[in-house]
Parts: sequence; structure tokens; C-alpha cells
Amino acid sequence: MSSTPSLPAGESNASVENAAQGKSGSAKPWQVVSKPAGYGMPCVACRTYYAADLVACPVCKSTQRIPAAVSAAESKAPAGEPCEPCPDPAALEQERERFLREFKAQLLASQTQMHSSASSHCIKTEHHPSAPETAAVCQSCYDQLQERVDVLEAALHIDIKEAAQIVYDAVWADSSDSSKSYENAAAALLNELRKRSGVTPTFGLMKPLTD
Repeated sequence: MSSTPSLPAGESNASVENAAQGKSGSAKPWQVVSKPAGYGMPCVACRTYYAADLVACPVCKSTQRIPAAVSAAESKAPAGEPCEPCPDPAALEQERERFLREFKAQLLASQTQMHSSASSHCIKTEHHPSAPETAAVCQSCYDQLQERVDVLEAALHIDIKEAAQIVYDAVWADSSDSSKSYENAAAALLNELRKRSGVTPTFGLMKPLTD
């Protein structure tokens, strides 16, 4: 005679149902893993292979693919059509070397032309506002001449008291001949200017400048 199993003392049907629900809730459900889609037929426009699940080509955005029959026909080469011969590696290397030599020669020629055209103009653009002028002297010679001009200008900016003292000393240095007082004063002042400007002293009479 079969007997119905009875619940332990102190437990009810509700507690048993709650325990069953807790066990079922802790169990992890089955996870569906999607397989990556394979490549479909290539694009009609750019012949790019892209995934079969994509609607349009990611390169050219075209929505048409090459039919399978056309793709299979293109992949089979005609039996009677000869293949293109492979070029000679030595000839390819010679062609490559010739191209590099010509390219380097053209590059050097263009750089030389740009440098010559840029350096032939005067860099003192403030003196040529209308159009650039051709440089008649190099930069080093110009700097040397500018330095000499600066020294001459500095010598001409002699202090008035110093010049008066030079004239006074020259006049009273030789008081035997009063007719040469002005000549002695002028010679002393000119000698001082030449000494300060670094001009090489000349011996003898110098001819005056004529037009």
C-alpha cells in the first residue's frame, strides 16, 4: 500500500515552492552565440569582397553583387588565350635605375634654378618698392663695405670741443709763420679724422675731384 510523502514538521507548501523558485532563478540560461557571416559575392562596381550579411558595399556603397554564374565564368581562363609573358627582371632593374637617374637630375636642376633665381635679387627690398632688382654685389662684400661706412660715419661725428682743441693746438704749435695757421689747423683736423676712420695715410699731393 503506497503512502503519500508528508512534509517535515514546521514546513509548509509555500516554503517548498519558494525554494524551488530560488534554484530555478540561479540557473544560467542558454546563451546563443552568433557565428560570423562569411564573404558573399564581390561588388559589381569595385569588385570588393565583403560580408554576406551587409546590404551595401562598404567601399563604394553599391547594393549590387556579381552573380555567381558570372563570377565562375570570369575565374576560368579561356584555354586558347595565351598568358602575358613575365617581364625580364634584369630589364625591369635597368628601367628602374634609368628612371631614378632622370628623376634625380630633374630634381637637382629645379633646385638649382630656384636657388639661383632667389639669390640673384637684392635682399634690401625696402629700396626697391616697385620691383626687385638684380644684386650686383655679394652679401659678404656688402657687409664689409657697410662696416667701413659705419666707421667713417663715426669718425665724422667728432665732438665739437675735441675738434676745437685740435685746431687750437695746431695753430699755436708753430707760431713762427702766421700765414700757415689755417693750413696747419686744417691738416691737423684731417689727420685726426683719417686716423679715426682707419684711412691709410697718403704721401704727396692728391688731385682734386673733377666732374
